[in-house]
Amino acid sequence: MYQRLTALVLHWLRVPPEPHAPHGDPASLRVFRAGRNFFKLKLFGWGFTQLVAFGGIVFWLSIFIDLEFEVSARRRAGAAPAQLTVDSFARSMEKAGREVGAGGPHKQGRRGGGYSGFKRGLAEIAVQLPPWAFPVLWTLKILGILAYFAQLPFTYLIARLDYEMRWYMVTDRSLRIRHGVWKISESTMSFANIQQVVVSQGPLQRLLGLSDVKVQSAGGGGDANKHEQHGHDDMHLGLFHSVTNGSEIRDLILERLRRFRESGLGDPDERFHTSIAPVPTASAGSSEVLAAARELAAEARALRASL
Repeated sequence: MYQRLTALVLHWLRVPPEPHAPHGDPASLRVFRAGRNFFKLKLFGWGFTQLVAFGGIVFWLSIFIDLEFEVSARRRAGAAPAQLTVDSFARSMEKAGREVGAGGPHKQGRRGGGYSGFKRGLAEIAVQLPPWAFPVLWTLKILGILAYFAQLPFTYLIARLDYEMRWYMVTDRSLRIRHGVWKISESTMSFANIQQVVVSQGPLQRLLGLSDVKVQSAGGGGDANKHEQHGHDDMHLGLFHSVTNGSEIRDLILERLRRFRESGLGDPDERFHTSIAPVPTASAGSSEVLAAARELAAEARALRASL
């Protein structure tokens, strides 16, 4: 069931398949993933958000039920006006403001402020609504509750896919990083441009056994941390986020970077241009070879003409 839902969500969100390995020897490919505790942390954040949302639904549902009973009692007693007008609604809003702000929590017992005043203030507003307003509000409330329960599996799946759709690939010549479900970000960095590899770890990451590996390329300057803090993408920064083996990844990249530079290899495009050797020019010592080549060319032309 999970696999079907995953395939459906990935198809609906147009998420591309697993990224191809970056440039380099296929035998040297190493693939790293985010730590399991990173998924637990995301799951905790998702659960906390849903719990707060559910608490808000229960709170406002109880307020709504109390208001309906109080408004019904006032209308039976003839306390409600015959129709809703701008003036009557403005007066109710003013009275509600006085009820809510009547002394604050420290004077709640003496002047009826706090939660009781808040409810009375809402009642002053609700009593001005027409009789058909509460059935409409109940319909909207039920639709909101249904929407809340309907989004639970979808948002859980998105949180899990955000963990599973993180790819950190390293070969002997380059690395590739892809992450994201809503917004997909993929970057490739050649070892010819890498300048710095740093392992960082925050307090919560230390508690969970996670760390970040930051790979800085040429041209990034000192703005990498600024871009990261403000949530902007930096084309000069590769981030292995929340991995469990940050030191291993750092040592692997540094070792392959050392071998890459000792081998004298540059960027693949640069090697392509430098691998084309210039055409040698004729010198005095090769005049006999050139003369023989001219004779062969003349004989070939004569043979082609006769044919």
